[in-house]
Amino acid sequence: MTTPVIRTRGLVKDYGRTRALAGLDLEVQAGEVYGFIGPNGAGKSTTIRILLDLLRPTAGEAEVLGQAPAAGGPALRARIGYLPGELAMPARVTAREQLAHLAALRGGRGSERVDALAERFTLDLDRPLRALSRGNKQKLGVIQAFMHEPELLILDEPTSGLDPLLQHEFLDLVRETSARGATVFMSSHVLREVESVADRVAVIREGRTVDVDSVRGLRARAGQRVSLTFAEAPDLAAFEALDAVRDVRLEGATLHCLLHGEPDALLKLAARSRVTHWAARDLDLEDLFMDVYRYGPDGVDGANGVRDAR
Repeated sequence: MTTPVIRTRGLVKDYGRTRALAGLDLEVQAGEVYGFIGPNGAGKSTTIRILLDLLRPTAGEAEVLGQAPAAGGPALRARIGYLPGELAMPARVTAREQLAHLAALRGGRGSERVDALAERFTLDLDRPLRALSRGNKQKLGVIQAFMHEPELLILDEPTSGLDPLLQHEFLDLVRETSARGATVFMSSHVLREVESVADRVAVIREGRTVDVDSVRGLRARAGQRVSLTFAEAPDLAAFEALDAVRDVRLEGATLHCLLHGEPDALLKLAARSRVTHWAARDLDLEDLFMDVYRYGPDGVDGANGVRDAR
């Protein structure tokens, strides 16, 4: 079996009395686009900084491209493209000068792709960095991460500040990067973007990975939001007793619920009364994310176990 490109085991990071990571386990395979999602404070950026040896863990292990981040040093980091959540760049140089400097640090790698990427992302390379808007600085961050065609891309909120057209352009670039065999580890709050490009998604909660699955697998078990309107208000307790039904509530004579699995029992119970209207909507990744945060991966409030489906 091939060595994972990223692997963490029991990763813990404490900031004084605050525990940012509480035994995080991850395993990212070569060539994957891996979505890493969770709200602010869940530990995403802390994880990324440990993978890049910008932080050292309190306990546990991390490996990137088969090496411990601290042991790999500059040679390891040269194989990685990194886009941080907050870019810090010198103010007086131009975008062209900054990218040339970064290419020189990598032995010249990537310099030949700068102009094409700048054109693709409509970045004026000859403006000083102090004059760039947030969106243009983000374009520069994308270019510097991708320009040397690294084996691994680690991207923290990569589309922040980009307009919608360039967000689509970025996602196309991710797909092209994956097609050439590189691995992309992407943290984002824009769940629809993750859903559109990721092979697998990890949901992190309070410093732990609580759910890992393919996007297809997540969607398959996400369930449906179902609404049934009756001629008269039904017996709420009877619907609450169904195994495949959750979040049952009544608004007048309309019953709303979350359905997991087959609808047979729900429909048979509903058919005992007169149904005047029904609607069902598949959940998307954002719905599932909120569902996992509320109930855990197995539908139990406060669940701490990790579900990893491959």
